[in-house]
Amino acid sequence: MPLAAPQRAGLVDQVIGQLREAIRQGEWPVGERIPTEQELVTTLGVGRNTIREAVRALAHSGLLEVRQGDGTYVRATSEVSGAVRRLCGSQLREVLQVRRTLEVEGAALAARERTEADLELLTTLLDRRDRAWADGEFTAFVRTDAEFHLAVVQAGHNTLLSELYRGLTEVVTASVATTSQADLSKAEAIDHRGILDAIAAKDPRRASEQARGFLDELIARQTDPTG
Repeated sequence: MPLAAPQRAGLVDQVIGQLREAIRQGEWPVGERIPTEQELVTTLGVGRNTIREAVRALAHSGLLEVRQGDGTYVRATSEVSGAVRRLCGSQLREVLQVRRTLEVEGAALAARERTEADLELLTTLLDRRDRAWADGEFTAFVRTDAEFHLAVVQAGHNTLLSELYRGLTEVVTASVATTSQADLSKAEAIDHRGILDAIAAKDPRRASEQARGFLDELIARQTDPTG
């Protein structure tokens, strides 16, 4: 999204809006440095103080991280994800507990509301996920596993729940990567076929049980890493 000079009224809010949208659309990916203060001043045609206030606000909300002497970096693509990063940090257990809260209900809704197109997408993603694991393609596995869980939630056709979960994309992906590291020596990853089968059978109770089961297992591992 190209940045444009904002109108005079409410300059800080407008700059915040433009920067937030650029981040959301991937103009600057997570972990990448955004343009310098002077570059933003030139591009947007506003003063340094306006840029500083906007950056400070986005850093406070968790989207940006200001590194003194190095620049400002994208930390998350949404305020929700940024908030979870600030609250949880390396506390994987808390991330998994939040996932359990959303994914158990999401699986039940998916079993009730899914369409044939939803089921086809879930099947494709799960096949892709399992194939990536078998082929030793860890990055592809992490990405498709996170995509599968998002697709399950979206299959429930609850817009608010879907948007809330989408806002957690970075921490969900990070939690998948972290928890999967322990299983790299195993022939198979945690099995999600039970979730898919329950959704296909339109069985909400079984779908929620399957979702709760694997997340309970991951949470238990954080208490007992040898489990």
